[in-house]
Amino acid sequence: MEKRCISSLDLEQLTGLMKELGQPGFRAKQIFHWLHQKLVTEFSQMTDQPKALLARLEEGWYIAAPAVRRKQVSKDGTVKYLLELADGNCIETVLMRYHYGNTVCVSTQVGCRMGCRFCASTQAGRVRNLEAGEIAAEIYTAQRDSGERVSHIVLMGIGEPLDNYDEVLKFLRLISHPEGVNIGMRNISLSTCGLVPMILRLAQEKLQITLSISLHAPNNSMRSSMMPVNDAYPVEELIAACRQYQKITGRRISFEYSMVRGVNDSPATARELAKLIQGMGAHVNLIPINPVDGSPYSATDTDNVKRFQADLEKLGVNATIRRRLGSDISAACGQLRREEINSRKEVTE
Repeated sequence: MEKRCISSLDLEQLTGLMKELGQPGFRAKQIFHWLHQKLVTEFSQMTDQPKALLARLEEGWYIAAPAVRRKQVSKDGTVKYLLELADGNCIETVLMRYHYGNTVCVSTQVGCRMGCRFCASTQAGRVRNLEAGEIAAEIYTAQRDSGERVSHIVLMGIGEPLDNYDEVLKFLRLISHPEGVNIGMRNISLSTCGLVPMILRLAQEKLQITLSISLHAPNNSMRSSMMPVNDAYPVEELIAACRQYQKITGRRISFEYSMVRGVNDSPATARELAKLIQGMGAHVNLIPINPVDGSPYSATDTDNVKRFQADLEKLGVNATIRRRLGSDISAACGQLRREEINSRKEVTE
């Protein structure tokens, strides 16, 4: 029998499991504490549990505890991990240090099927979705390795979070549970390339997270050339969904805008972007892209990014330039995983 991930069970499911195993209900909360507060990686570390119970759990379950296959530390303190999951697949996780606390950028899928042409994560397609407990384990691994508490989370690593909707929602509830690490929803940002039906579904959850939209272009022809998802959900439909999301949740949306030389960085494009999102009170996060092998795109220069920011602000749009952390450690998302895949191919050939 294939073992299942006990880290993905919520407290209600753990209570049901204890009942199945003939254990009292209070065991569920104790085990939840061990998994999501004390961050153990082996059942044997649950020292207040009966050995017979731990043996039963060992037979059919495993704790999500990815191995650190590679670790890169930037001169600015950013740490990038290549994590190997229980099935041998690899994902990337990044720990970033800010004045307000530590942020972890997590992956939500092994690979990605969205096909954005400036992203390394999607070049080999999607292998599988991550379970809720596996996503949480990325944060726990960073906390154990650094010895420091994580206070903020961004779902902006490998994968499209809303393409793994159910597990991502379960992760959000696990990670914010008061009996666990208890990271508040207001300290969590979820980034999507724009899956309109899922954005509208997420709105109904009325969570206190920040929704970030990977926009990158203000019109359909430009955006479709960069992001195939725009063919399914064009700009007008996406912005309408964003306005509806804001109306339902009362939460401000953030737009991510990767600056690509000669593609989306002109003054005319800034004016078009400002017109598109006018009246939303939205925030635009300008991102100088990192070079990706196999991508036709290159980053716009720093002066042009600053000029684009100034153009937006003159038009009443709040715009900031993302601080480039970890630029000396294969910064582009997905690059470490791709290097690992290529090295494995070389070994087997």
